[in-house]
Amino acid sequence: MNSFYKNSLFLILLLLPISVISQEKFTLSGVITDESSNETLIGANIIIPSLQTGTTSNEYGFYSITLDKGIYEFQISYLGFKSIVQTINLDKDQTLSFKLVEDSQSLDEIVIVEDVEKLNIRKPQMSLNSLSINTIKQIPVVLGEVDLIKSITLLPGVTTAGEGASGFNVRGGAADQNLILLDEATIFNSSHLFGLFSVFNPDAIKDIKLYKGGIPAKYGGRVSSVLDIYQKEGNSNEFKMNGGIGLVSSRLLAEGPLKKEKGSFLLGGRSSYAHLFLPLFDIDNIAYFYDLNTKLSYRLNDRNNIYLSGYFGRDVFNISDSFENAYGNAVINFRWNHLFSDKLFSNLSLIYSDYDYDLKLNFVEFDWTSGIRNFNVKYDLKHYISNNFKLQYGLNSIYYKFNPGDIKPTTETSGINPFKLIDKYAFENAIYVDAEHQVTDKLALSYGLRLSSFTRLGQDELNVYQNDNPLIFNPELKIYEKAEPIGTESYKRSDVIKSFANLEPRLALAYQLNEQSSVKMSYNKMSQYLHLLSNTSSPTPLDVWTPSGKYVKPQILHQFALGYFKTINDNTYNLEIETFYKTIKNRIDYIDGADLIANNAIEQVILNGKARAYGLEVLFRKNEGDFQGWIAYTLSKSEQQTKGKTPEEIGINNGLWYNTPYDKTHDISITASYKLTDKWSFSSNFLFQTGLPATFPNGQYEYNGISIPIYEARNSSRIPTYHRLDVSAKYIPKSNSDKKWQSEWVFGLYNAYNRKNASSISFRENRTTGANEALKLSLFGIIPSVSYNFKF
Repeated sequence: MNSFYKNSLFLILLLLPISVISQEKFTLSGVITDESSNETLIGANIIIPSLQTGTTSNEYGFYSITLDKGIYEFQISYLGFKSIVQTINLDKDQTLSFKLVEDSQSLDEIVIVEDVEKLNIRKPQMSLNSLSINTIKQIPVVLGEVDLIKSITLLPGVTTAGEGASGFNVRGGAADQNLILLDEATIFNSSHLFGLFSVFNPDAIKDIKLYKGGIPAKYGGRVSSVLDIYQKEGNSNEFKMNGGIGLVSSRLLAEGPLKKEKGSFLLGGRSSYAHLFLPLFDIDNIAYFYDLNTKLSYRLNDRNNIYLSGYFGRDVFNISDSFENAYGNAVINFRWNHLFSDKLFSNLSLIYSDYDYDLKLNFVEFDWTSGIRNFNVKYDLKHYISNNFKLQYGLNSIYYKFNPGDIKPTTETSGINPFKLIDKYAFENAIYVDAEHQVTDKLALSYGLRLSSFTRLGQDELNVYQNDNPLIFNPELKIYEKAEPIGTESYKRSDVIKSFANLEPRLALAYQLNEQSSVKMSYNKMSQYLHLLSNTSSPTPLDVWTPSGKYVKPQILHQFALGYFKTINDNTYNLEIETFYKTIKNRIDYIDGADLIANNAIEQVILNGKARAYGLEVLFRKNEGDFQGWIAYTLSKSEQQTKGKTPEEIGINNGLWYNTPYDKTHDISITASYKLTDKWSFSSNFLFQTGLPATFPNGQYEYNGISIPIYEARNSSRIPTYHRLDVSAKYIPKSNSDKKWQSEWVFGLYNAYNRKNASSISFRENRTTGANEALKLSLFGIIPSVSYNFKF
């Protein structure tokens, strides 16, 4: 009994000072906004210099910080805005919002305060790249159209599969392994015109973050990266318009108040129109795109805000009325922000996302459609427990419907019979918790856990194979052959065909070596339950998404990263060095000659393999002054291996490791901008990349008078090295910021020295000499551009 009282007394004495201290702590919270538009600011810094601590505003501009009772000097700053310094007597819980004024003298400069850099150095988040819209608009691009996707490929660890290629690759991963979010809604195809442009209108974009590693537990469903993009909310103070006119496309965006300082709208549209001039040159082909961004925001009261946002985009491609192709994304998202207290912030999202593809072949008289549709419910909460400890937790539930293909005749006389591939259905669910923990002045941790599950729901018909093996290996020919189904099974929609569950731990830490440098490390485990069926190096709109199930396993990632980070000369320069290693289990691989289009039994042509990637990334950046820019270098390796299921089987490439289609050993990009005067500024970027892997014939034999090529090991050769220089100049006729109408001219040269970079290499027999020859396909030479941008 004595022991019990002693322990109880010890516990009371231990908790007493904590209770007393907690009574003397108070919370300051509020929202950071742009004074001119009332737009909330993401990632604004709230710093207390005397304590060398602070916080940042979340995705909706909200911040919360808890300190001991006292009088403090607060410093509020944000990129391109004038800082606010305010002394506050924190003797009670207070709600205080700040409005920042845009710094007209440094619209295109990165303005960072010394105390803010300490916070960045100390933060455990690594493998994260952010680009401001101002920076993106300075980068020269093809045909003068500002492009978000092309801009992020200038960062270390991010590449594309070549000119005119869709998507992007991160740290040796495939394009379908990137989770692309627009206002939290999934975008399944991020490209217009087969990769020439991205679907994101830069005028409508507010914030961009690319997570290559150290990915927080709130994200899941992909194993390579997360590109998280938020649209602007619209100006709730006054009506504004801005836009641009280019050689091949134009854009216009309008924003204004629904109710002043309470509600706003944003409406933006883009369209290309080069196809309108093609008939003048007797060209029957047509290729164009259009998209629409929209958003409504309304503040119900101090604790509740609602948002309704959407994106609608379409591409159309015709060849002489014999071939018609259309595809596009549509997303709608309703969000409700609720503030339970000055320490607990919540967001509920109801999201609809749809991607569809339509192909009409008029010469054979049929129409083929496919697509993927999902309904998503997300509920996220952020709990500011103390200044040194924050929790984020929530849940996510997604319902999928997959339409692999539907073929219909377009005329009554067509010889095509209607054919519908079997629709597939699935549920993906997750719960997560994430912690940000400032352990000491030098050590900060971020750790979390995500529990994900995937349920393949019933479908009308599913093939059954002997020994559950849809692929048979022929030992004599040493090839894989399709197994004949021994029957089929039918399910109700509520039935479960197959289910998966995975625990996905996340850990990141930062240790501050001194005031200017730190080391960071991170570990991620992630699961991907959706697979893009594509045997090309770049995804095409024709590719089809398929869910994990009885014959297709989910991909599982383990990634480790270690980095050194340093600021130089009061953050005028930044140096980031990271090394990474990642493995992926159950990566889909295809047998030779795999037919992926309109295949109702895709399990008959795929095998589960594994992949690995490792490398070194270096980013050196100059942030301030008239001359700004960065140098990015990546040294990496990306490989795949698919062994046979039994010792007798050879697998793919004889079971040996081979280069993935997006492996690039060296990747160098140099980006620079120079402000000469208030009217003239110049920008350029230079790229140098190792050529993409390719499989070439290395011999041939004659059979019945026909030459049959013999191919080397998969992806053991490469197309020629890629390099290119782009330059642009911006001219501002009048730099008077008081004028309501402001404009600028942008002149550009893409591929300035007219390098004929190889997009692909093909082989044929020369009809004159009979010798074999290689043909190089190059898409772009030098391309000039001019565009006129305006706002009022």
